[in-house]
Amino acid sequence: MKILSLVLVYALKLLNRLHMLLLRPLFKSHGRNFKFDPKGVYSYSTISVGDDVFIGPGATMTASESSIELGSKIMFGPNVTLIGGDHSFSSVGKYMFDVKEKAPDDDQPIVIEDDVWVGAGATILKGVRIGEGAIVAASSLVLKDVPPYAIVGGIPAKVIKYRFSPEEIEIHKSKL
Repeated sequence: MKILSLVLVYALKLLNRLHMLLLRPLFKSHGRNFKFDPKGVYSYSTISVGDDVFIGPGATMTASESSIELGSKIMFGPNVTLIGGDHSFSSVGKYMFDVKEKAPDDDQPIVIEDDVWVGAGATILKGVRIGEGAIVAASSLVLKDVPPYAIVGGIPAKVIKYRFSPEEIEIHKSKL
């Protein structure tokens, strides 16, 4: 019985990997060593992904009329959400559900630069740029740009501290 269970677990992992490999070409572009949860929710054609990116289980990444750009060497924990769009809600005399027109600020790109770690359950909304080397703490709500090498957290996310001093950033970059 135990052997059968192990075989089933291995078979499910293999099917999940195959599912991922079949879906990967649907992304706008992707680099090497890109791994993601194939059961997540993605607006594939609007998402560009660099090299060495891992997207944990339960991800939602959508941008219907904008884009999501992911650099390289990025890690996403489980249940991360990136939303690059919004609904127009200022049409007098129409239910929000019936408004199909978009205002210029309704959809804006999300850019996540290289060497970023986004913790479990974090949400990043339209128009945000996460700087190189930054860390977004678990369950944070990111509404504004995050400076390079900053560690942010909270609702809304605020800078908690920086990973390195300016001198250490230069040393770090010189060794990459």
